Amino acid sequence: MSQPPKPRRSGPPHNPGVRELVAAKRRWSSPPKREEAMQGFRGWHERGYLPHRDEPGLTQFITFHVADSYPATLRSEWAALLQVEDDRERHIQLEAYLDKGRGECPLRQVDIARLVDAAFRFYHGKRYDLRAWVVMPNHIHALFKVEAVPLGRIVREFKEYTAREANKLLRRRGQFLAEDCWDTYMRDGGHELKTRRYIENNPVKAFLVREPKEWPWSSARFRDENGALHL
Repeated sequence: MSQPPKPRRSGPPHNPGVRELVAAKRRWSSPPKREEAMQGFRGWHERGYLPHRDEPGLTQFITFHVADSYPATLRSEWAALLQVEDDRERHIQLEAYLDKGRGECPLRQVDIARLVDAAFRFYHGKRYDLRAWVVMPNHIHALFKVEAVPLGRIVREFKEYTAREANKLLRRRGQFLAEDCWDTYMRDGGHELKTRRYIENNPVKAFLVREPKEWPWSSARFRDENGALHL
C-alpha cells in the first residue's frame, strides 16, 4: 500500500546542494577545537536547508521568520526565487519577499512584538554581545557576537521560548518560527556596520515608518547621536 504524501512545508524546501557546499567549506576551514566541540560548537554544518557556521567569537547576523511567512498557498509568488543560482542574491530576494508581509504576521501584535524584543535584550551580556535587532511583522533580524554559548543553542532556546510564550498569547499550539534560520558571520567591521544599518533601516525599507528610530521594536531607539548602543 502506498504511503500518503507528506504535507508540504510552508517555507523554502530542502536544498539538495547544501551538503556539498558545507563539505567544501569544511575542507578549507579549521575544525572546531576539542574544547569548543565539547561545549557544543559545530563549526560548519547544515540541517538540509542552509549552511551554518557555529564558532565562538563570530559576530552573527541572524534572520528568523514566522512559520507561515512563505505560505504554501502563495508558492507561485516565491518558488522562483529558490532557483536563483547566486546564494547572496537569492537571500536578498527572499528577504525582499518577507517585507511584503505575507502570512498572518503575528509579530504585528504589540504584545508579541514586545515579547520578542525583550527576549533579545534579556541575554545581552550573559550569552552574547547584542549589536542590533529589529522585530518585523513576520520576521526578525538580530546581530550579536557569540561568546561562550554556541549559536545553535542560542537559536534553539530563543525559538522554544518565543513559541511557547507567543502561542499562549495567541491561544494556539504548534510551530511559531520556521524550522531553519539564516545566519551570516561578519567578515570585518565594515561588513558589521553595513549589516547593522540594514537591520535598523528594515522598517523604513518596508514603508512602515519614515525614520528607523520611529519603529518601537528595534535597536535604533537605543542609539545616541554617535551611533553607540545603550542598553
